[in-house]
Amino acid sequence: MKLNDKLIAGMRQATRSLLTQGPTAATAAIARVLHGSRAATAAATTPVPAMRDINSPPASAAATPQPQAAAAPAPPSTPAYETMMRKLVPEMMANLDRASEAGKAAFTMPHFEMPSFDLHAAMGGSHAAAEALPGTFSDGSHTNGAGTRSYKLYEPSNYDGLRPVPLVVMLHGCTQNPVDFASGTQMNQLAEELGCLVAYPAQSQQANSSRCWNWFHEKDQMRDQGEPSIIAGITRDIIASHNVDAAQVYVAGLSAGGAMATIMGTVYPDLYAAVGVHSGLPFAAAHDLPSALAAMQGRFGTPPATSGRATPIIVFHGDRDTTVSPAAGDAVIAQGRQGARDIVIEPGKVPEGHAYTRTVHRHADGTPQAEQWLIHGAGHAWSGGSARGSYTDGKGPDASREMMRFFQTKR
Repeated sequence: MKLNDKLIAGMRQATRSLLTQGPTAATAAIARVLHGSRAATAAATTPVPAMRDINSPPASAAATPQPQAAAAPAPPSTPAYETMMRKLVPEMMANLDRASEAGKAAFTMPHFEMPSFDLHAAMGGSHAAAEALPGTFSDGSHTNGAGTRSYKLYEPSNYDGLRPVPLVVMLHGCTQNPVDFASGTQMNQLAEELGCLVAYPAQSQQANSSRCWNWFHEKDQMRDQGEPSIIAGITRDIIASHNVDAAQVYVAGLSAGGAMATIMGTVYPDLYAAVGVHSGLPFAAAHDLPSALAAMQGRFGTPPATSGRATPIIVFHGDRDTTVSPAAGDAVIAQGRQGARDIVIEPGKVPEGHAYTRTVHRHADGTPQAEQWLIHGAGHAWSGGSARGSYTDGKGPDASREMMRFFQTKR
């Protein structure tokens, strides 16, 4: 499906007409626009089922059950609809729930999550439990004027609080949760090996029906506003309560979480020493729903200028990703390589796995500013991840280990 002017105009009109009716009504109306209904811009009053995850996991993770909404009646099988379902992705379909700030203000729900909220149980045990490790995996939460989010924190068994250690903040993708993301990325195993803390903020279902970080909303792209302020608050809480080396605090994420990680590194360069982005998008790639859909297809607007030196960044993207265009990875690197002069290109291949092209952008003194891994034949999945989690591709290269290596160059 092409995002032509008529379609975008219809989506905008549907959103504007439903500002006071809440996100469910907005979702129904915009869905009708996508399906070509003439009644799309009329006020929607019938709730619609939650959007299902339409991004098929890679073959390596096929045995892992994927989280899905309750079954809904099959839509009409038309070429237009089938094309749309192939092109659009769960995180953007879920994000249709998020109308403008006025729409959100008209739709309020009580907050259900508590500091000890069991996210894995809340998801119905859809994914395998995290692998048993000798460290502790505890629950926490942070609240500020923008809302409340729970998180999980892994403390390795060798953490004694006597010496400062690094902290990595991991932002999951849509339909995922901290336990699932930890299982798939295996960051807790690396924490045991390298001696660092790993935090996993959890997007709430009240903020997004499929637990996607709302990276495309302008308020959620600003320092001390929206979701960035909550993630930064979680980070600062952990720094205050644990012996964390403030010079070794990093943030990374997958897909919508990758897009939010880019935002965090951009608006909080004083808090995060480096950023890891897997299958994500550049900073301020979109400002509303139509522009987000376009950005995921590789059509970006002109991003706002940023001041100061860019935060060092490492980027992974599969060249067969049909969920987020590989052009997004190029755009993330274009923003993040600021100040780098030299470029080194290194092709490689994982034994019995994917080939890749690694491009390093270095400063004159040889220190890396930005590193890009284009994984040949890979789709929308965490490279080198475990099939115990969703959206992983075990054929490598190992994105988690390479991110940690890159982060350690920023000491």
